[in-house]
Amino acid sequence: MPKTSPELSIDTLPKVIFFDAMGTLFKLKSSVGEIYRQYALKYGVEADAKTLEQAFSTSFKSAPPLAFTTTNFSLIKQHEFAWWKNVVESTFLQIGHLDQFSDFTEFFSEIYVYFATKDPWSVFPDTINTLRKWQKLEVQLGIISNFDSRLIGILHELNLSQFFTSVTISSLVGFAKPESKIFEIALNKHKIAAAQAWHIGDSLREDYQGARNAGINSFWLNADSCLLNIENQLPNLSSLG
Repeated sequence: MPKTSPELSIDTLPKVIFFDAMGTLFKLKSSVGEIYRQYALKYGVEADAKTLEQAFSTSFKSAPPLAFTTTNFSLIKQHEFAWWKNVVESTFLQIGHLDQFSDFTEFFSEIYVYFATKDPWSVFPDTINTLRKWQKLEVQLGIISNFDSRLIGILHELNLSQFFTSVTISSLVGFAKPESKIFEIALNKHKIAAAQAWHIGDSLREDYQGARNAGINSFWLNADSCLLNIENQLPNLSSLG
């Protein structure tokens, strides 16, 4: 059986626990495909949600890392918008519906703003209690995410920002998981060594393997933990510790 969590004592507690964001702390209430379908209907475009979901997955996975070389925040915001527009444009192109939009930019702008609100998101049931537990133990908490700058507002809207002393976002720092550099940047914010930190996320490659390669004790949030014999698998956040 895979090891689920280490034995805890005051001497083994980490200085910082880093969390992935989407898929770890919160999730979408419905699928991306269903959300795209509903918004497309407003523009007179009919598409199947499952087909859209599959096309989106292909477009998202084939896109370059959501990380940019510039440090100019205004330019980063423009790059983020363009990055996501390309992904969504590719999604509808794949299913042959792109040319059905009279104004695709208007359609995309509307869903881009929607995903920046709290409306599409749902916090996992055990997230708040888990974060409170570690906060009471005086363990610092941070986020390392391959998201974009909209994450800052989403965390605030979901009442999660109060728990974190650092938020490291790929589009803002120029590196994306599983690159070790993004983990190093996050560690430097807390002025600690990798061995003093834990990381938990739902992606085997980006979170679990990326953090391990950076020297951080990592945990894989995997509801189907029986499927793979990998150390430090967690069926849910509350099982950490």
